[in-house]
Formats: sequence, C-alpha cells, structure tokens
Amino acid sequence: MLDRTKTEFSHIKTEDVAWKGGGLRDFFLYRDLGIAGATHGKVIAHLVKANMAPETGTGWHRHEAEFQIVIMTKGWARFMYEDKETLVQAGDVVHQRPGIRHYLFDYSPDMEYLEIVSPADFKSVDVDPVCDVPAPTPWK
Repeated sequence: MLDRTKTEFSHIKTEDVAWKGGGLRDFFLYRDLGIAGATHGKVIAHLVKANMAPETGTGWHRHEAEFQIVIMTKGWARFMYEDKETLVQAGDVVHQRPGIRHYLFDYSPDMEYLEIVSPADFKSVDVDPVCDVPAPTPWK
C-alpha cells in the first residue's frame, strides 16, 4: 500500500498536457498524467494513442513490473498474450500479470488507452517469439 506521507496531491488538466512522441514506441503518442511525479516513481499513468499505422507492432516482449493495467478508452487493439490472440475494445480492461509475454500487433487509427504501471520506471524486455502473429489490418 502507498504511504500517504510519501505521495503528493496531483491534478492534471487535459489542456495543460500535450501529446508527445519519444515514449516506449515511436508509432504511439503519450500524454503523461503526472502520477509518476506525485508518487515519487511508485506508479506511472499515461494515455497512449495511435500515431502511425501498425507495420511491425511492438514485437514480443515482457515488462519488469509489479502491476500493469490497460484500459481501452477509444478504438481497439489486437494483442497476443502468450499464444492467445486477444481483441481489446473501448471499455475493456486488461490486467497484464507480471512477466506475461505479449505482442501488440494491430490497432485502429483512433486507438487510445490508459496505462497504469508500477513501478514508474518499469523495463520492457524483448523475448523470443512465442508463436506466429497475424498480419495487421491496413489503414484506409
């Protein structure tokens, strides 16, 4: 549990935080929600949205994290979680257990999701392919 004396109040207004590139994936844009600063690195929360059509996707990887959820707010994305294809649509919530091997390989042009991860400086580690991955859907 978070120690209230080691976190700070935070209130981020959407209009005060710009979408930025330079995050984990160059084909996405990110909007930092100020949670990493408020929790002194215990948790990160950011919005992620599609910036370019999927070509190669994220590749097979896992995260070194204690906790991670993805809340799809707009559009859809298709993931491989281990050897299971999973369609995640607006309104869906995914808890990615620690260390699960996955691959985001397809998403809609309007895809946007909220991601919450602990710790804030989690690592993404490439892993050997688990199985074949379907081709992405071309954008029109």
